[in-house]
Amino acid sequence: MTRVWRCSGLRWSADGPVLRWEGGRSSALPWGKRVSFGVAEGGVRTCVGARGHACPARTAVPGRSTGARCEECARLDRAHSVAADTIADDPRPYHVYLAWFGPGLTKVGITAVERGSARLLEQGAVCFSWLGAGPLMAARRTEELLRAALGVPDRIPYAHKRVVRSALPASPVERAAEIRELHARAAALPGWPESLAKAPCRPVDHTAAFGLDGTAAAVGEVSRLVAGGDVSGELVAAAGPDLHLAAAGGAVVLDTRLMAGWGLGPAGSAGITVPVREFGEAAGVQDGLF
Repeated sequence: MTRVWRCSGLRWSADGPVLRWEGGRSSALPWGKRVSFGVAEGGVRTCVGARGHACPARTAVPGRSTGARCEECARLDRAHSVAADTIADDPRPYHVYLAWFGPGLTKVGITAVERGSARLLEQGAVCFSWLGAGPLMAARRTEELLRAALGVPDRIPYAHKRVVRSALPASPVERAAEIRELHARAAALPGWPESLAKAPCRPVDHTAAFGLDGTAAAVGEVSRLVAGGDVSGELVAAAGPDLHLAAAGGAVVLDTRLMAGWGLGPAGSAGITVPVREFGEAAGVQDGLF
């Protein structure tokens, strides 16, 4: 009997991206590794549960959902979340940061100081700089200050990140330019919380860490997995939850969050046989890329 694997997410280690599986197993993903799996015929994608607990109803979830949770489990998962702004009593210090994902796409955010730059790798930030550090609520107020005064968003859809990632400036100076300009404007704003210590602008570039330096630009993305479908390709780059896989016609991006909830096994064929959407194509439309 073929063993069925269930993916529990992509994480970033000091050595690069790592796929984690239910049961504690993990798979390191060095550049050049072949990523290959298939979804069983007749398989159904089910809710992954919340906060370490299985979904009691094992509810079916849509193939396009990146959360892979039913409504009830999604609500429980966000009930105690800094990202969802549902808690205010976390005693840990927090960094405020500016993250750049490509031309015209910069956001402000916060992350626990103890996590270092892990959050920026997880989000796929090509370049970032700290703005300051302090208590959670001071970090939140600073984040809101930048949103209101400078119009810097705190969220950017991954679909937008993928498109601009395919056309990054070659120079690290160019990649850091928007960060430097926004950092200077932010530092000059009045109204910063007194308990938040400002940090100088020191851009960190993740292009090499993501394998994006010198690699061919991605031409499309997997829109969803389907029962009986296969994904197989050489890993050429990765950013955030995304794997860039070499395929016929150019690299294709696989959001590993789409893998959660499916029972996965060996691929039955080479290449990518699940739906793929080309960049620039209207969402929901599938053409003949593969």
